[in-house]
Amino acid sequence: MKDWTGKRYWLIGASEGLGEALARKMSAAGVELILSARSAEKLEALAEDLPGRASAVPVDVTDRESLERAAAEIGEIDGMVFLAGVYWPMPSQEWKPEQVEAMADVNFTGAVRAVGAVLPAMVARDRGHIVLTGSLSGFRGLPSAIGYAASKAGVMALAESMHCDLRKTGVEVQLVNPGFVRTRLTDKNEFHMPFLMEPEHAAREIFEHMSAGGFARNFPTLFSLLFRGSLFLPDWLYYRVFS
Repeated sequence: MKDWTGKRYWLIGASEGLGEALARKMSAAGVELILSARSAEKLEALAEDLPGRASAVPVDVTDRESLERAAAEIGEIDGMVFLAGVYWPMPSQEWKPEQVEAMADVNFTGAVRAVGAVLPAMVARDRGHIVLTGSLSGFRGLPSAIGYAASKAGVMALAESMHCDLRKTGVEVQLVNPGFVRTRLTDKNEFHMPFLMEPEHAAREIFEHMSAGGFARNFPTLFSLLFRGSLFLPDWLYYRVFS
């Protein structure tokens, strides 16, 4: 288990929901936090409310220069957690270009930009920690998930590739794949969400994984077995069951 006292972590996507819950968990453990999202007002209010040291650095993950400027301002960090995301449920028959592209640009390419802003320095000093947020929806295609599932699959493949490259170095890469978490994003869903978690529950899972080590954690465990098991189904059976 890690000793978190005095560590500096950059949380991107920290202004509300799961990001806010994780910030509270990490701050209580003694981590100094740099909180980022687009809303400066929400970030500053959260920074003031946390028990430990925290500062607000607004960023736009769709803008590489914004992330690079923030990384330069922040300076050396022990780790970065990427939680930023947007979501609209949408079947292919109702394709909305702006929303589909936003999901790709924030969820996946935003993660790529964030990693690019911090990874070279971590590699140079052979020390660092990067945590990326995938989703159980990223294991295989799902109905009405043309933007979200695809973008999260990209994040998962990114983390896997980074882990391949860096697992024998001092830079640790971790991936978390949650199921349904009650946030403003899942509030858009009009269907039943099995095993729906509160943000505090999901944040506890993520922080336990960060503390224990290991590459990936899929949760809730029972629900995740459905998605992980789907990888072994032939296409004809998978699509009959899931679509």
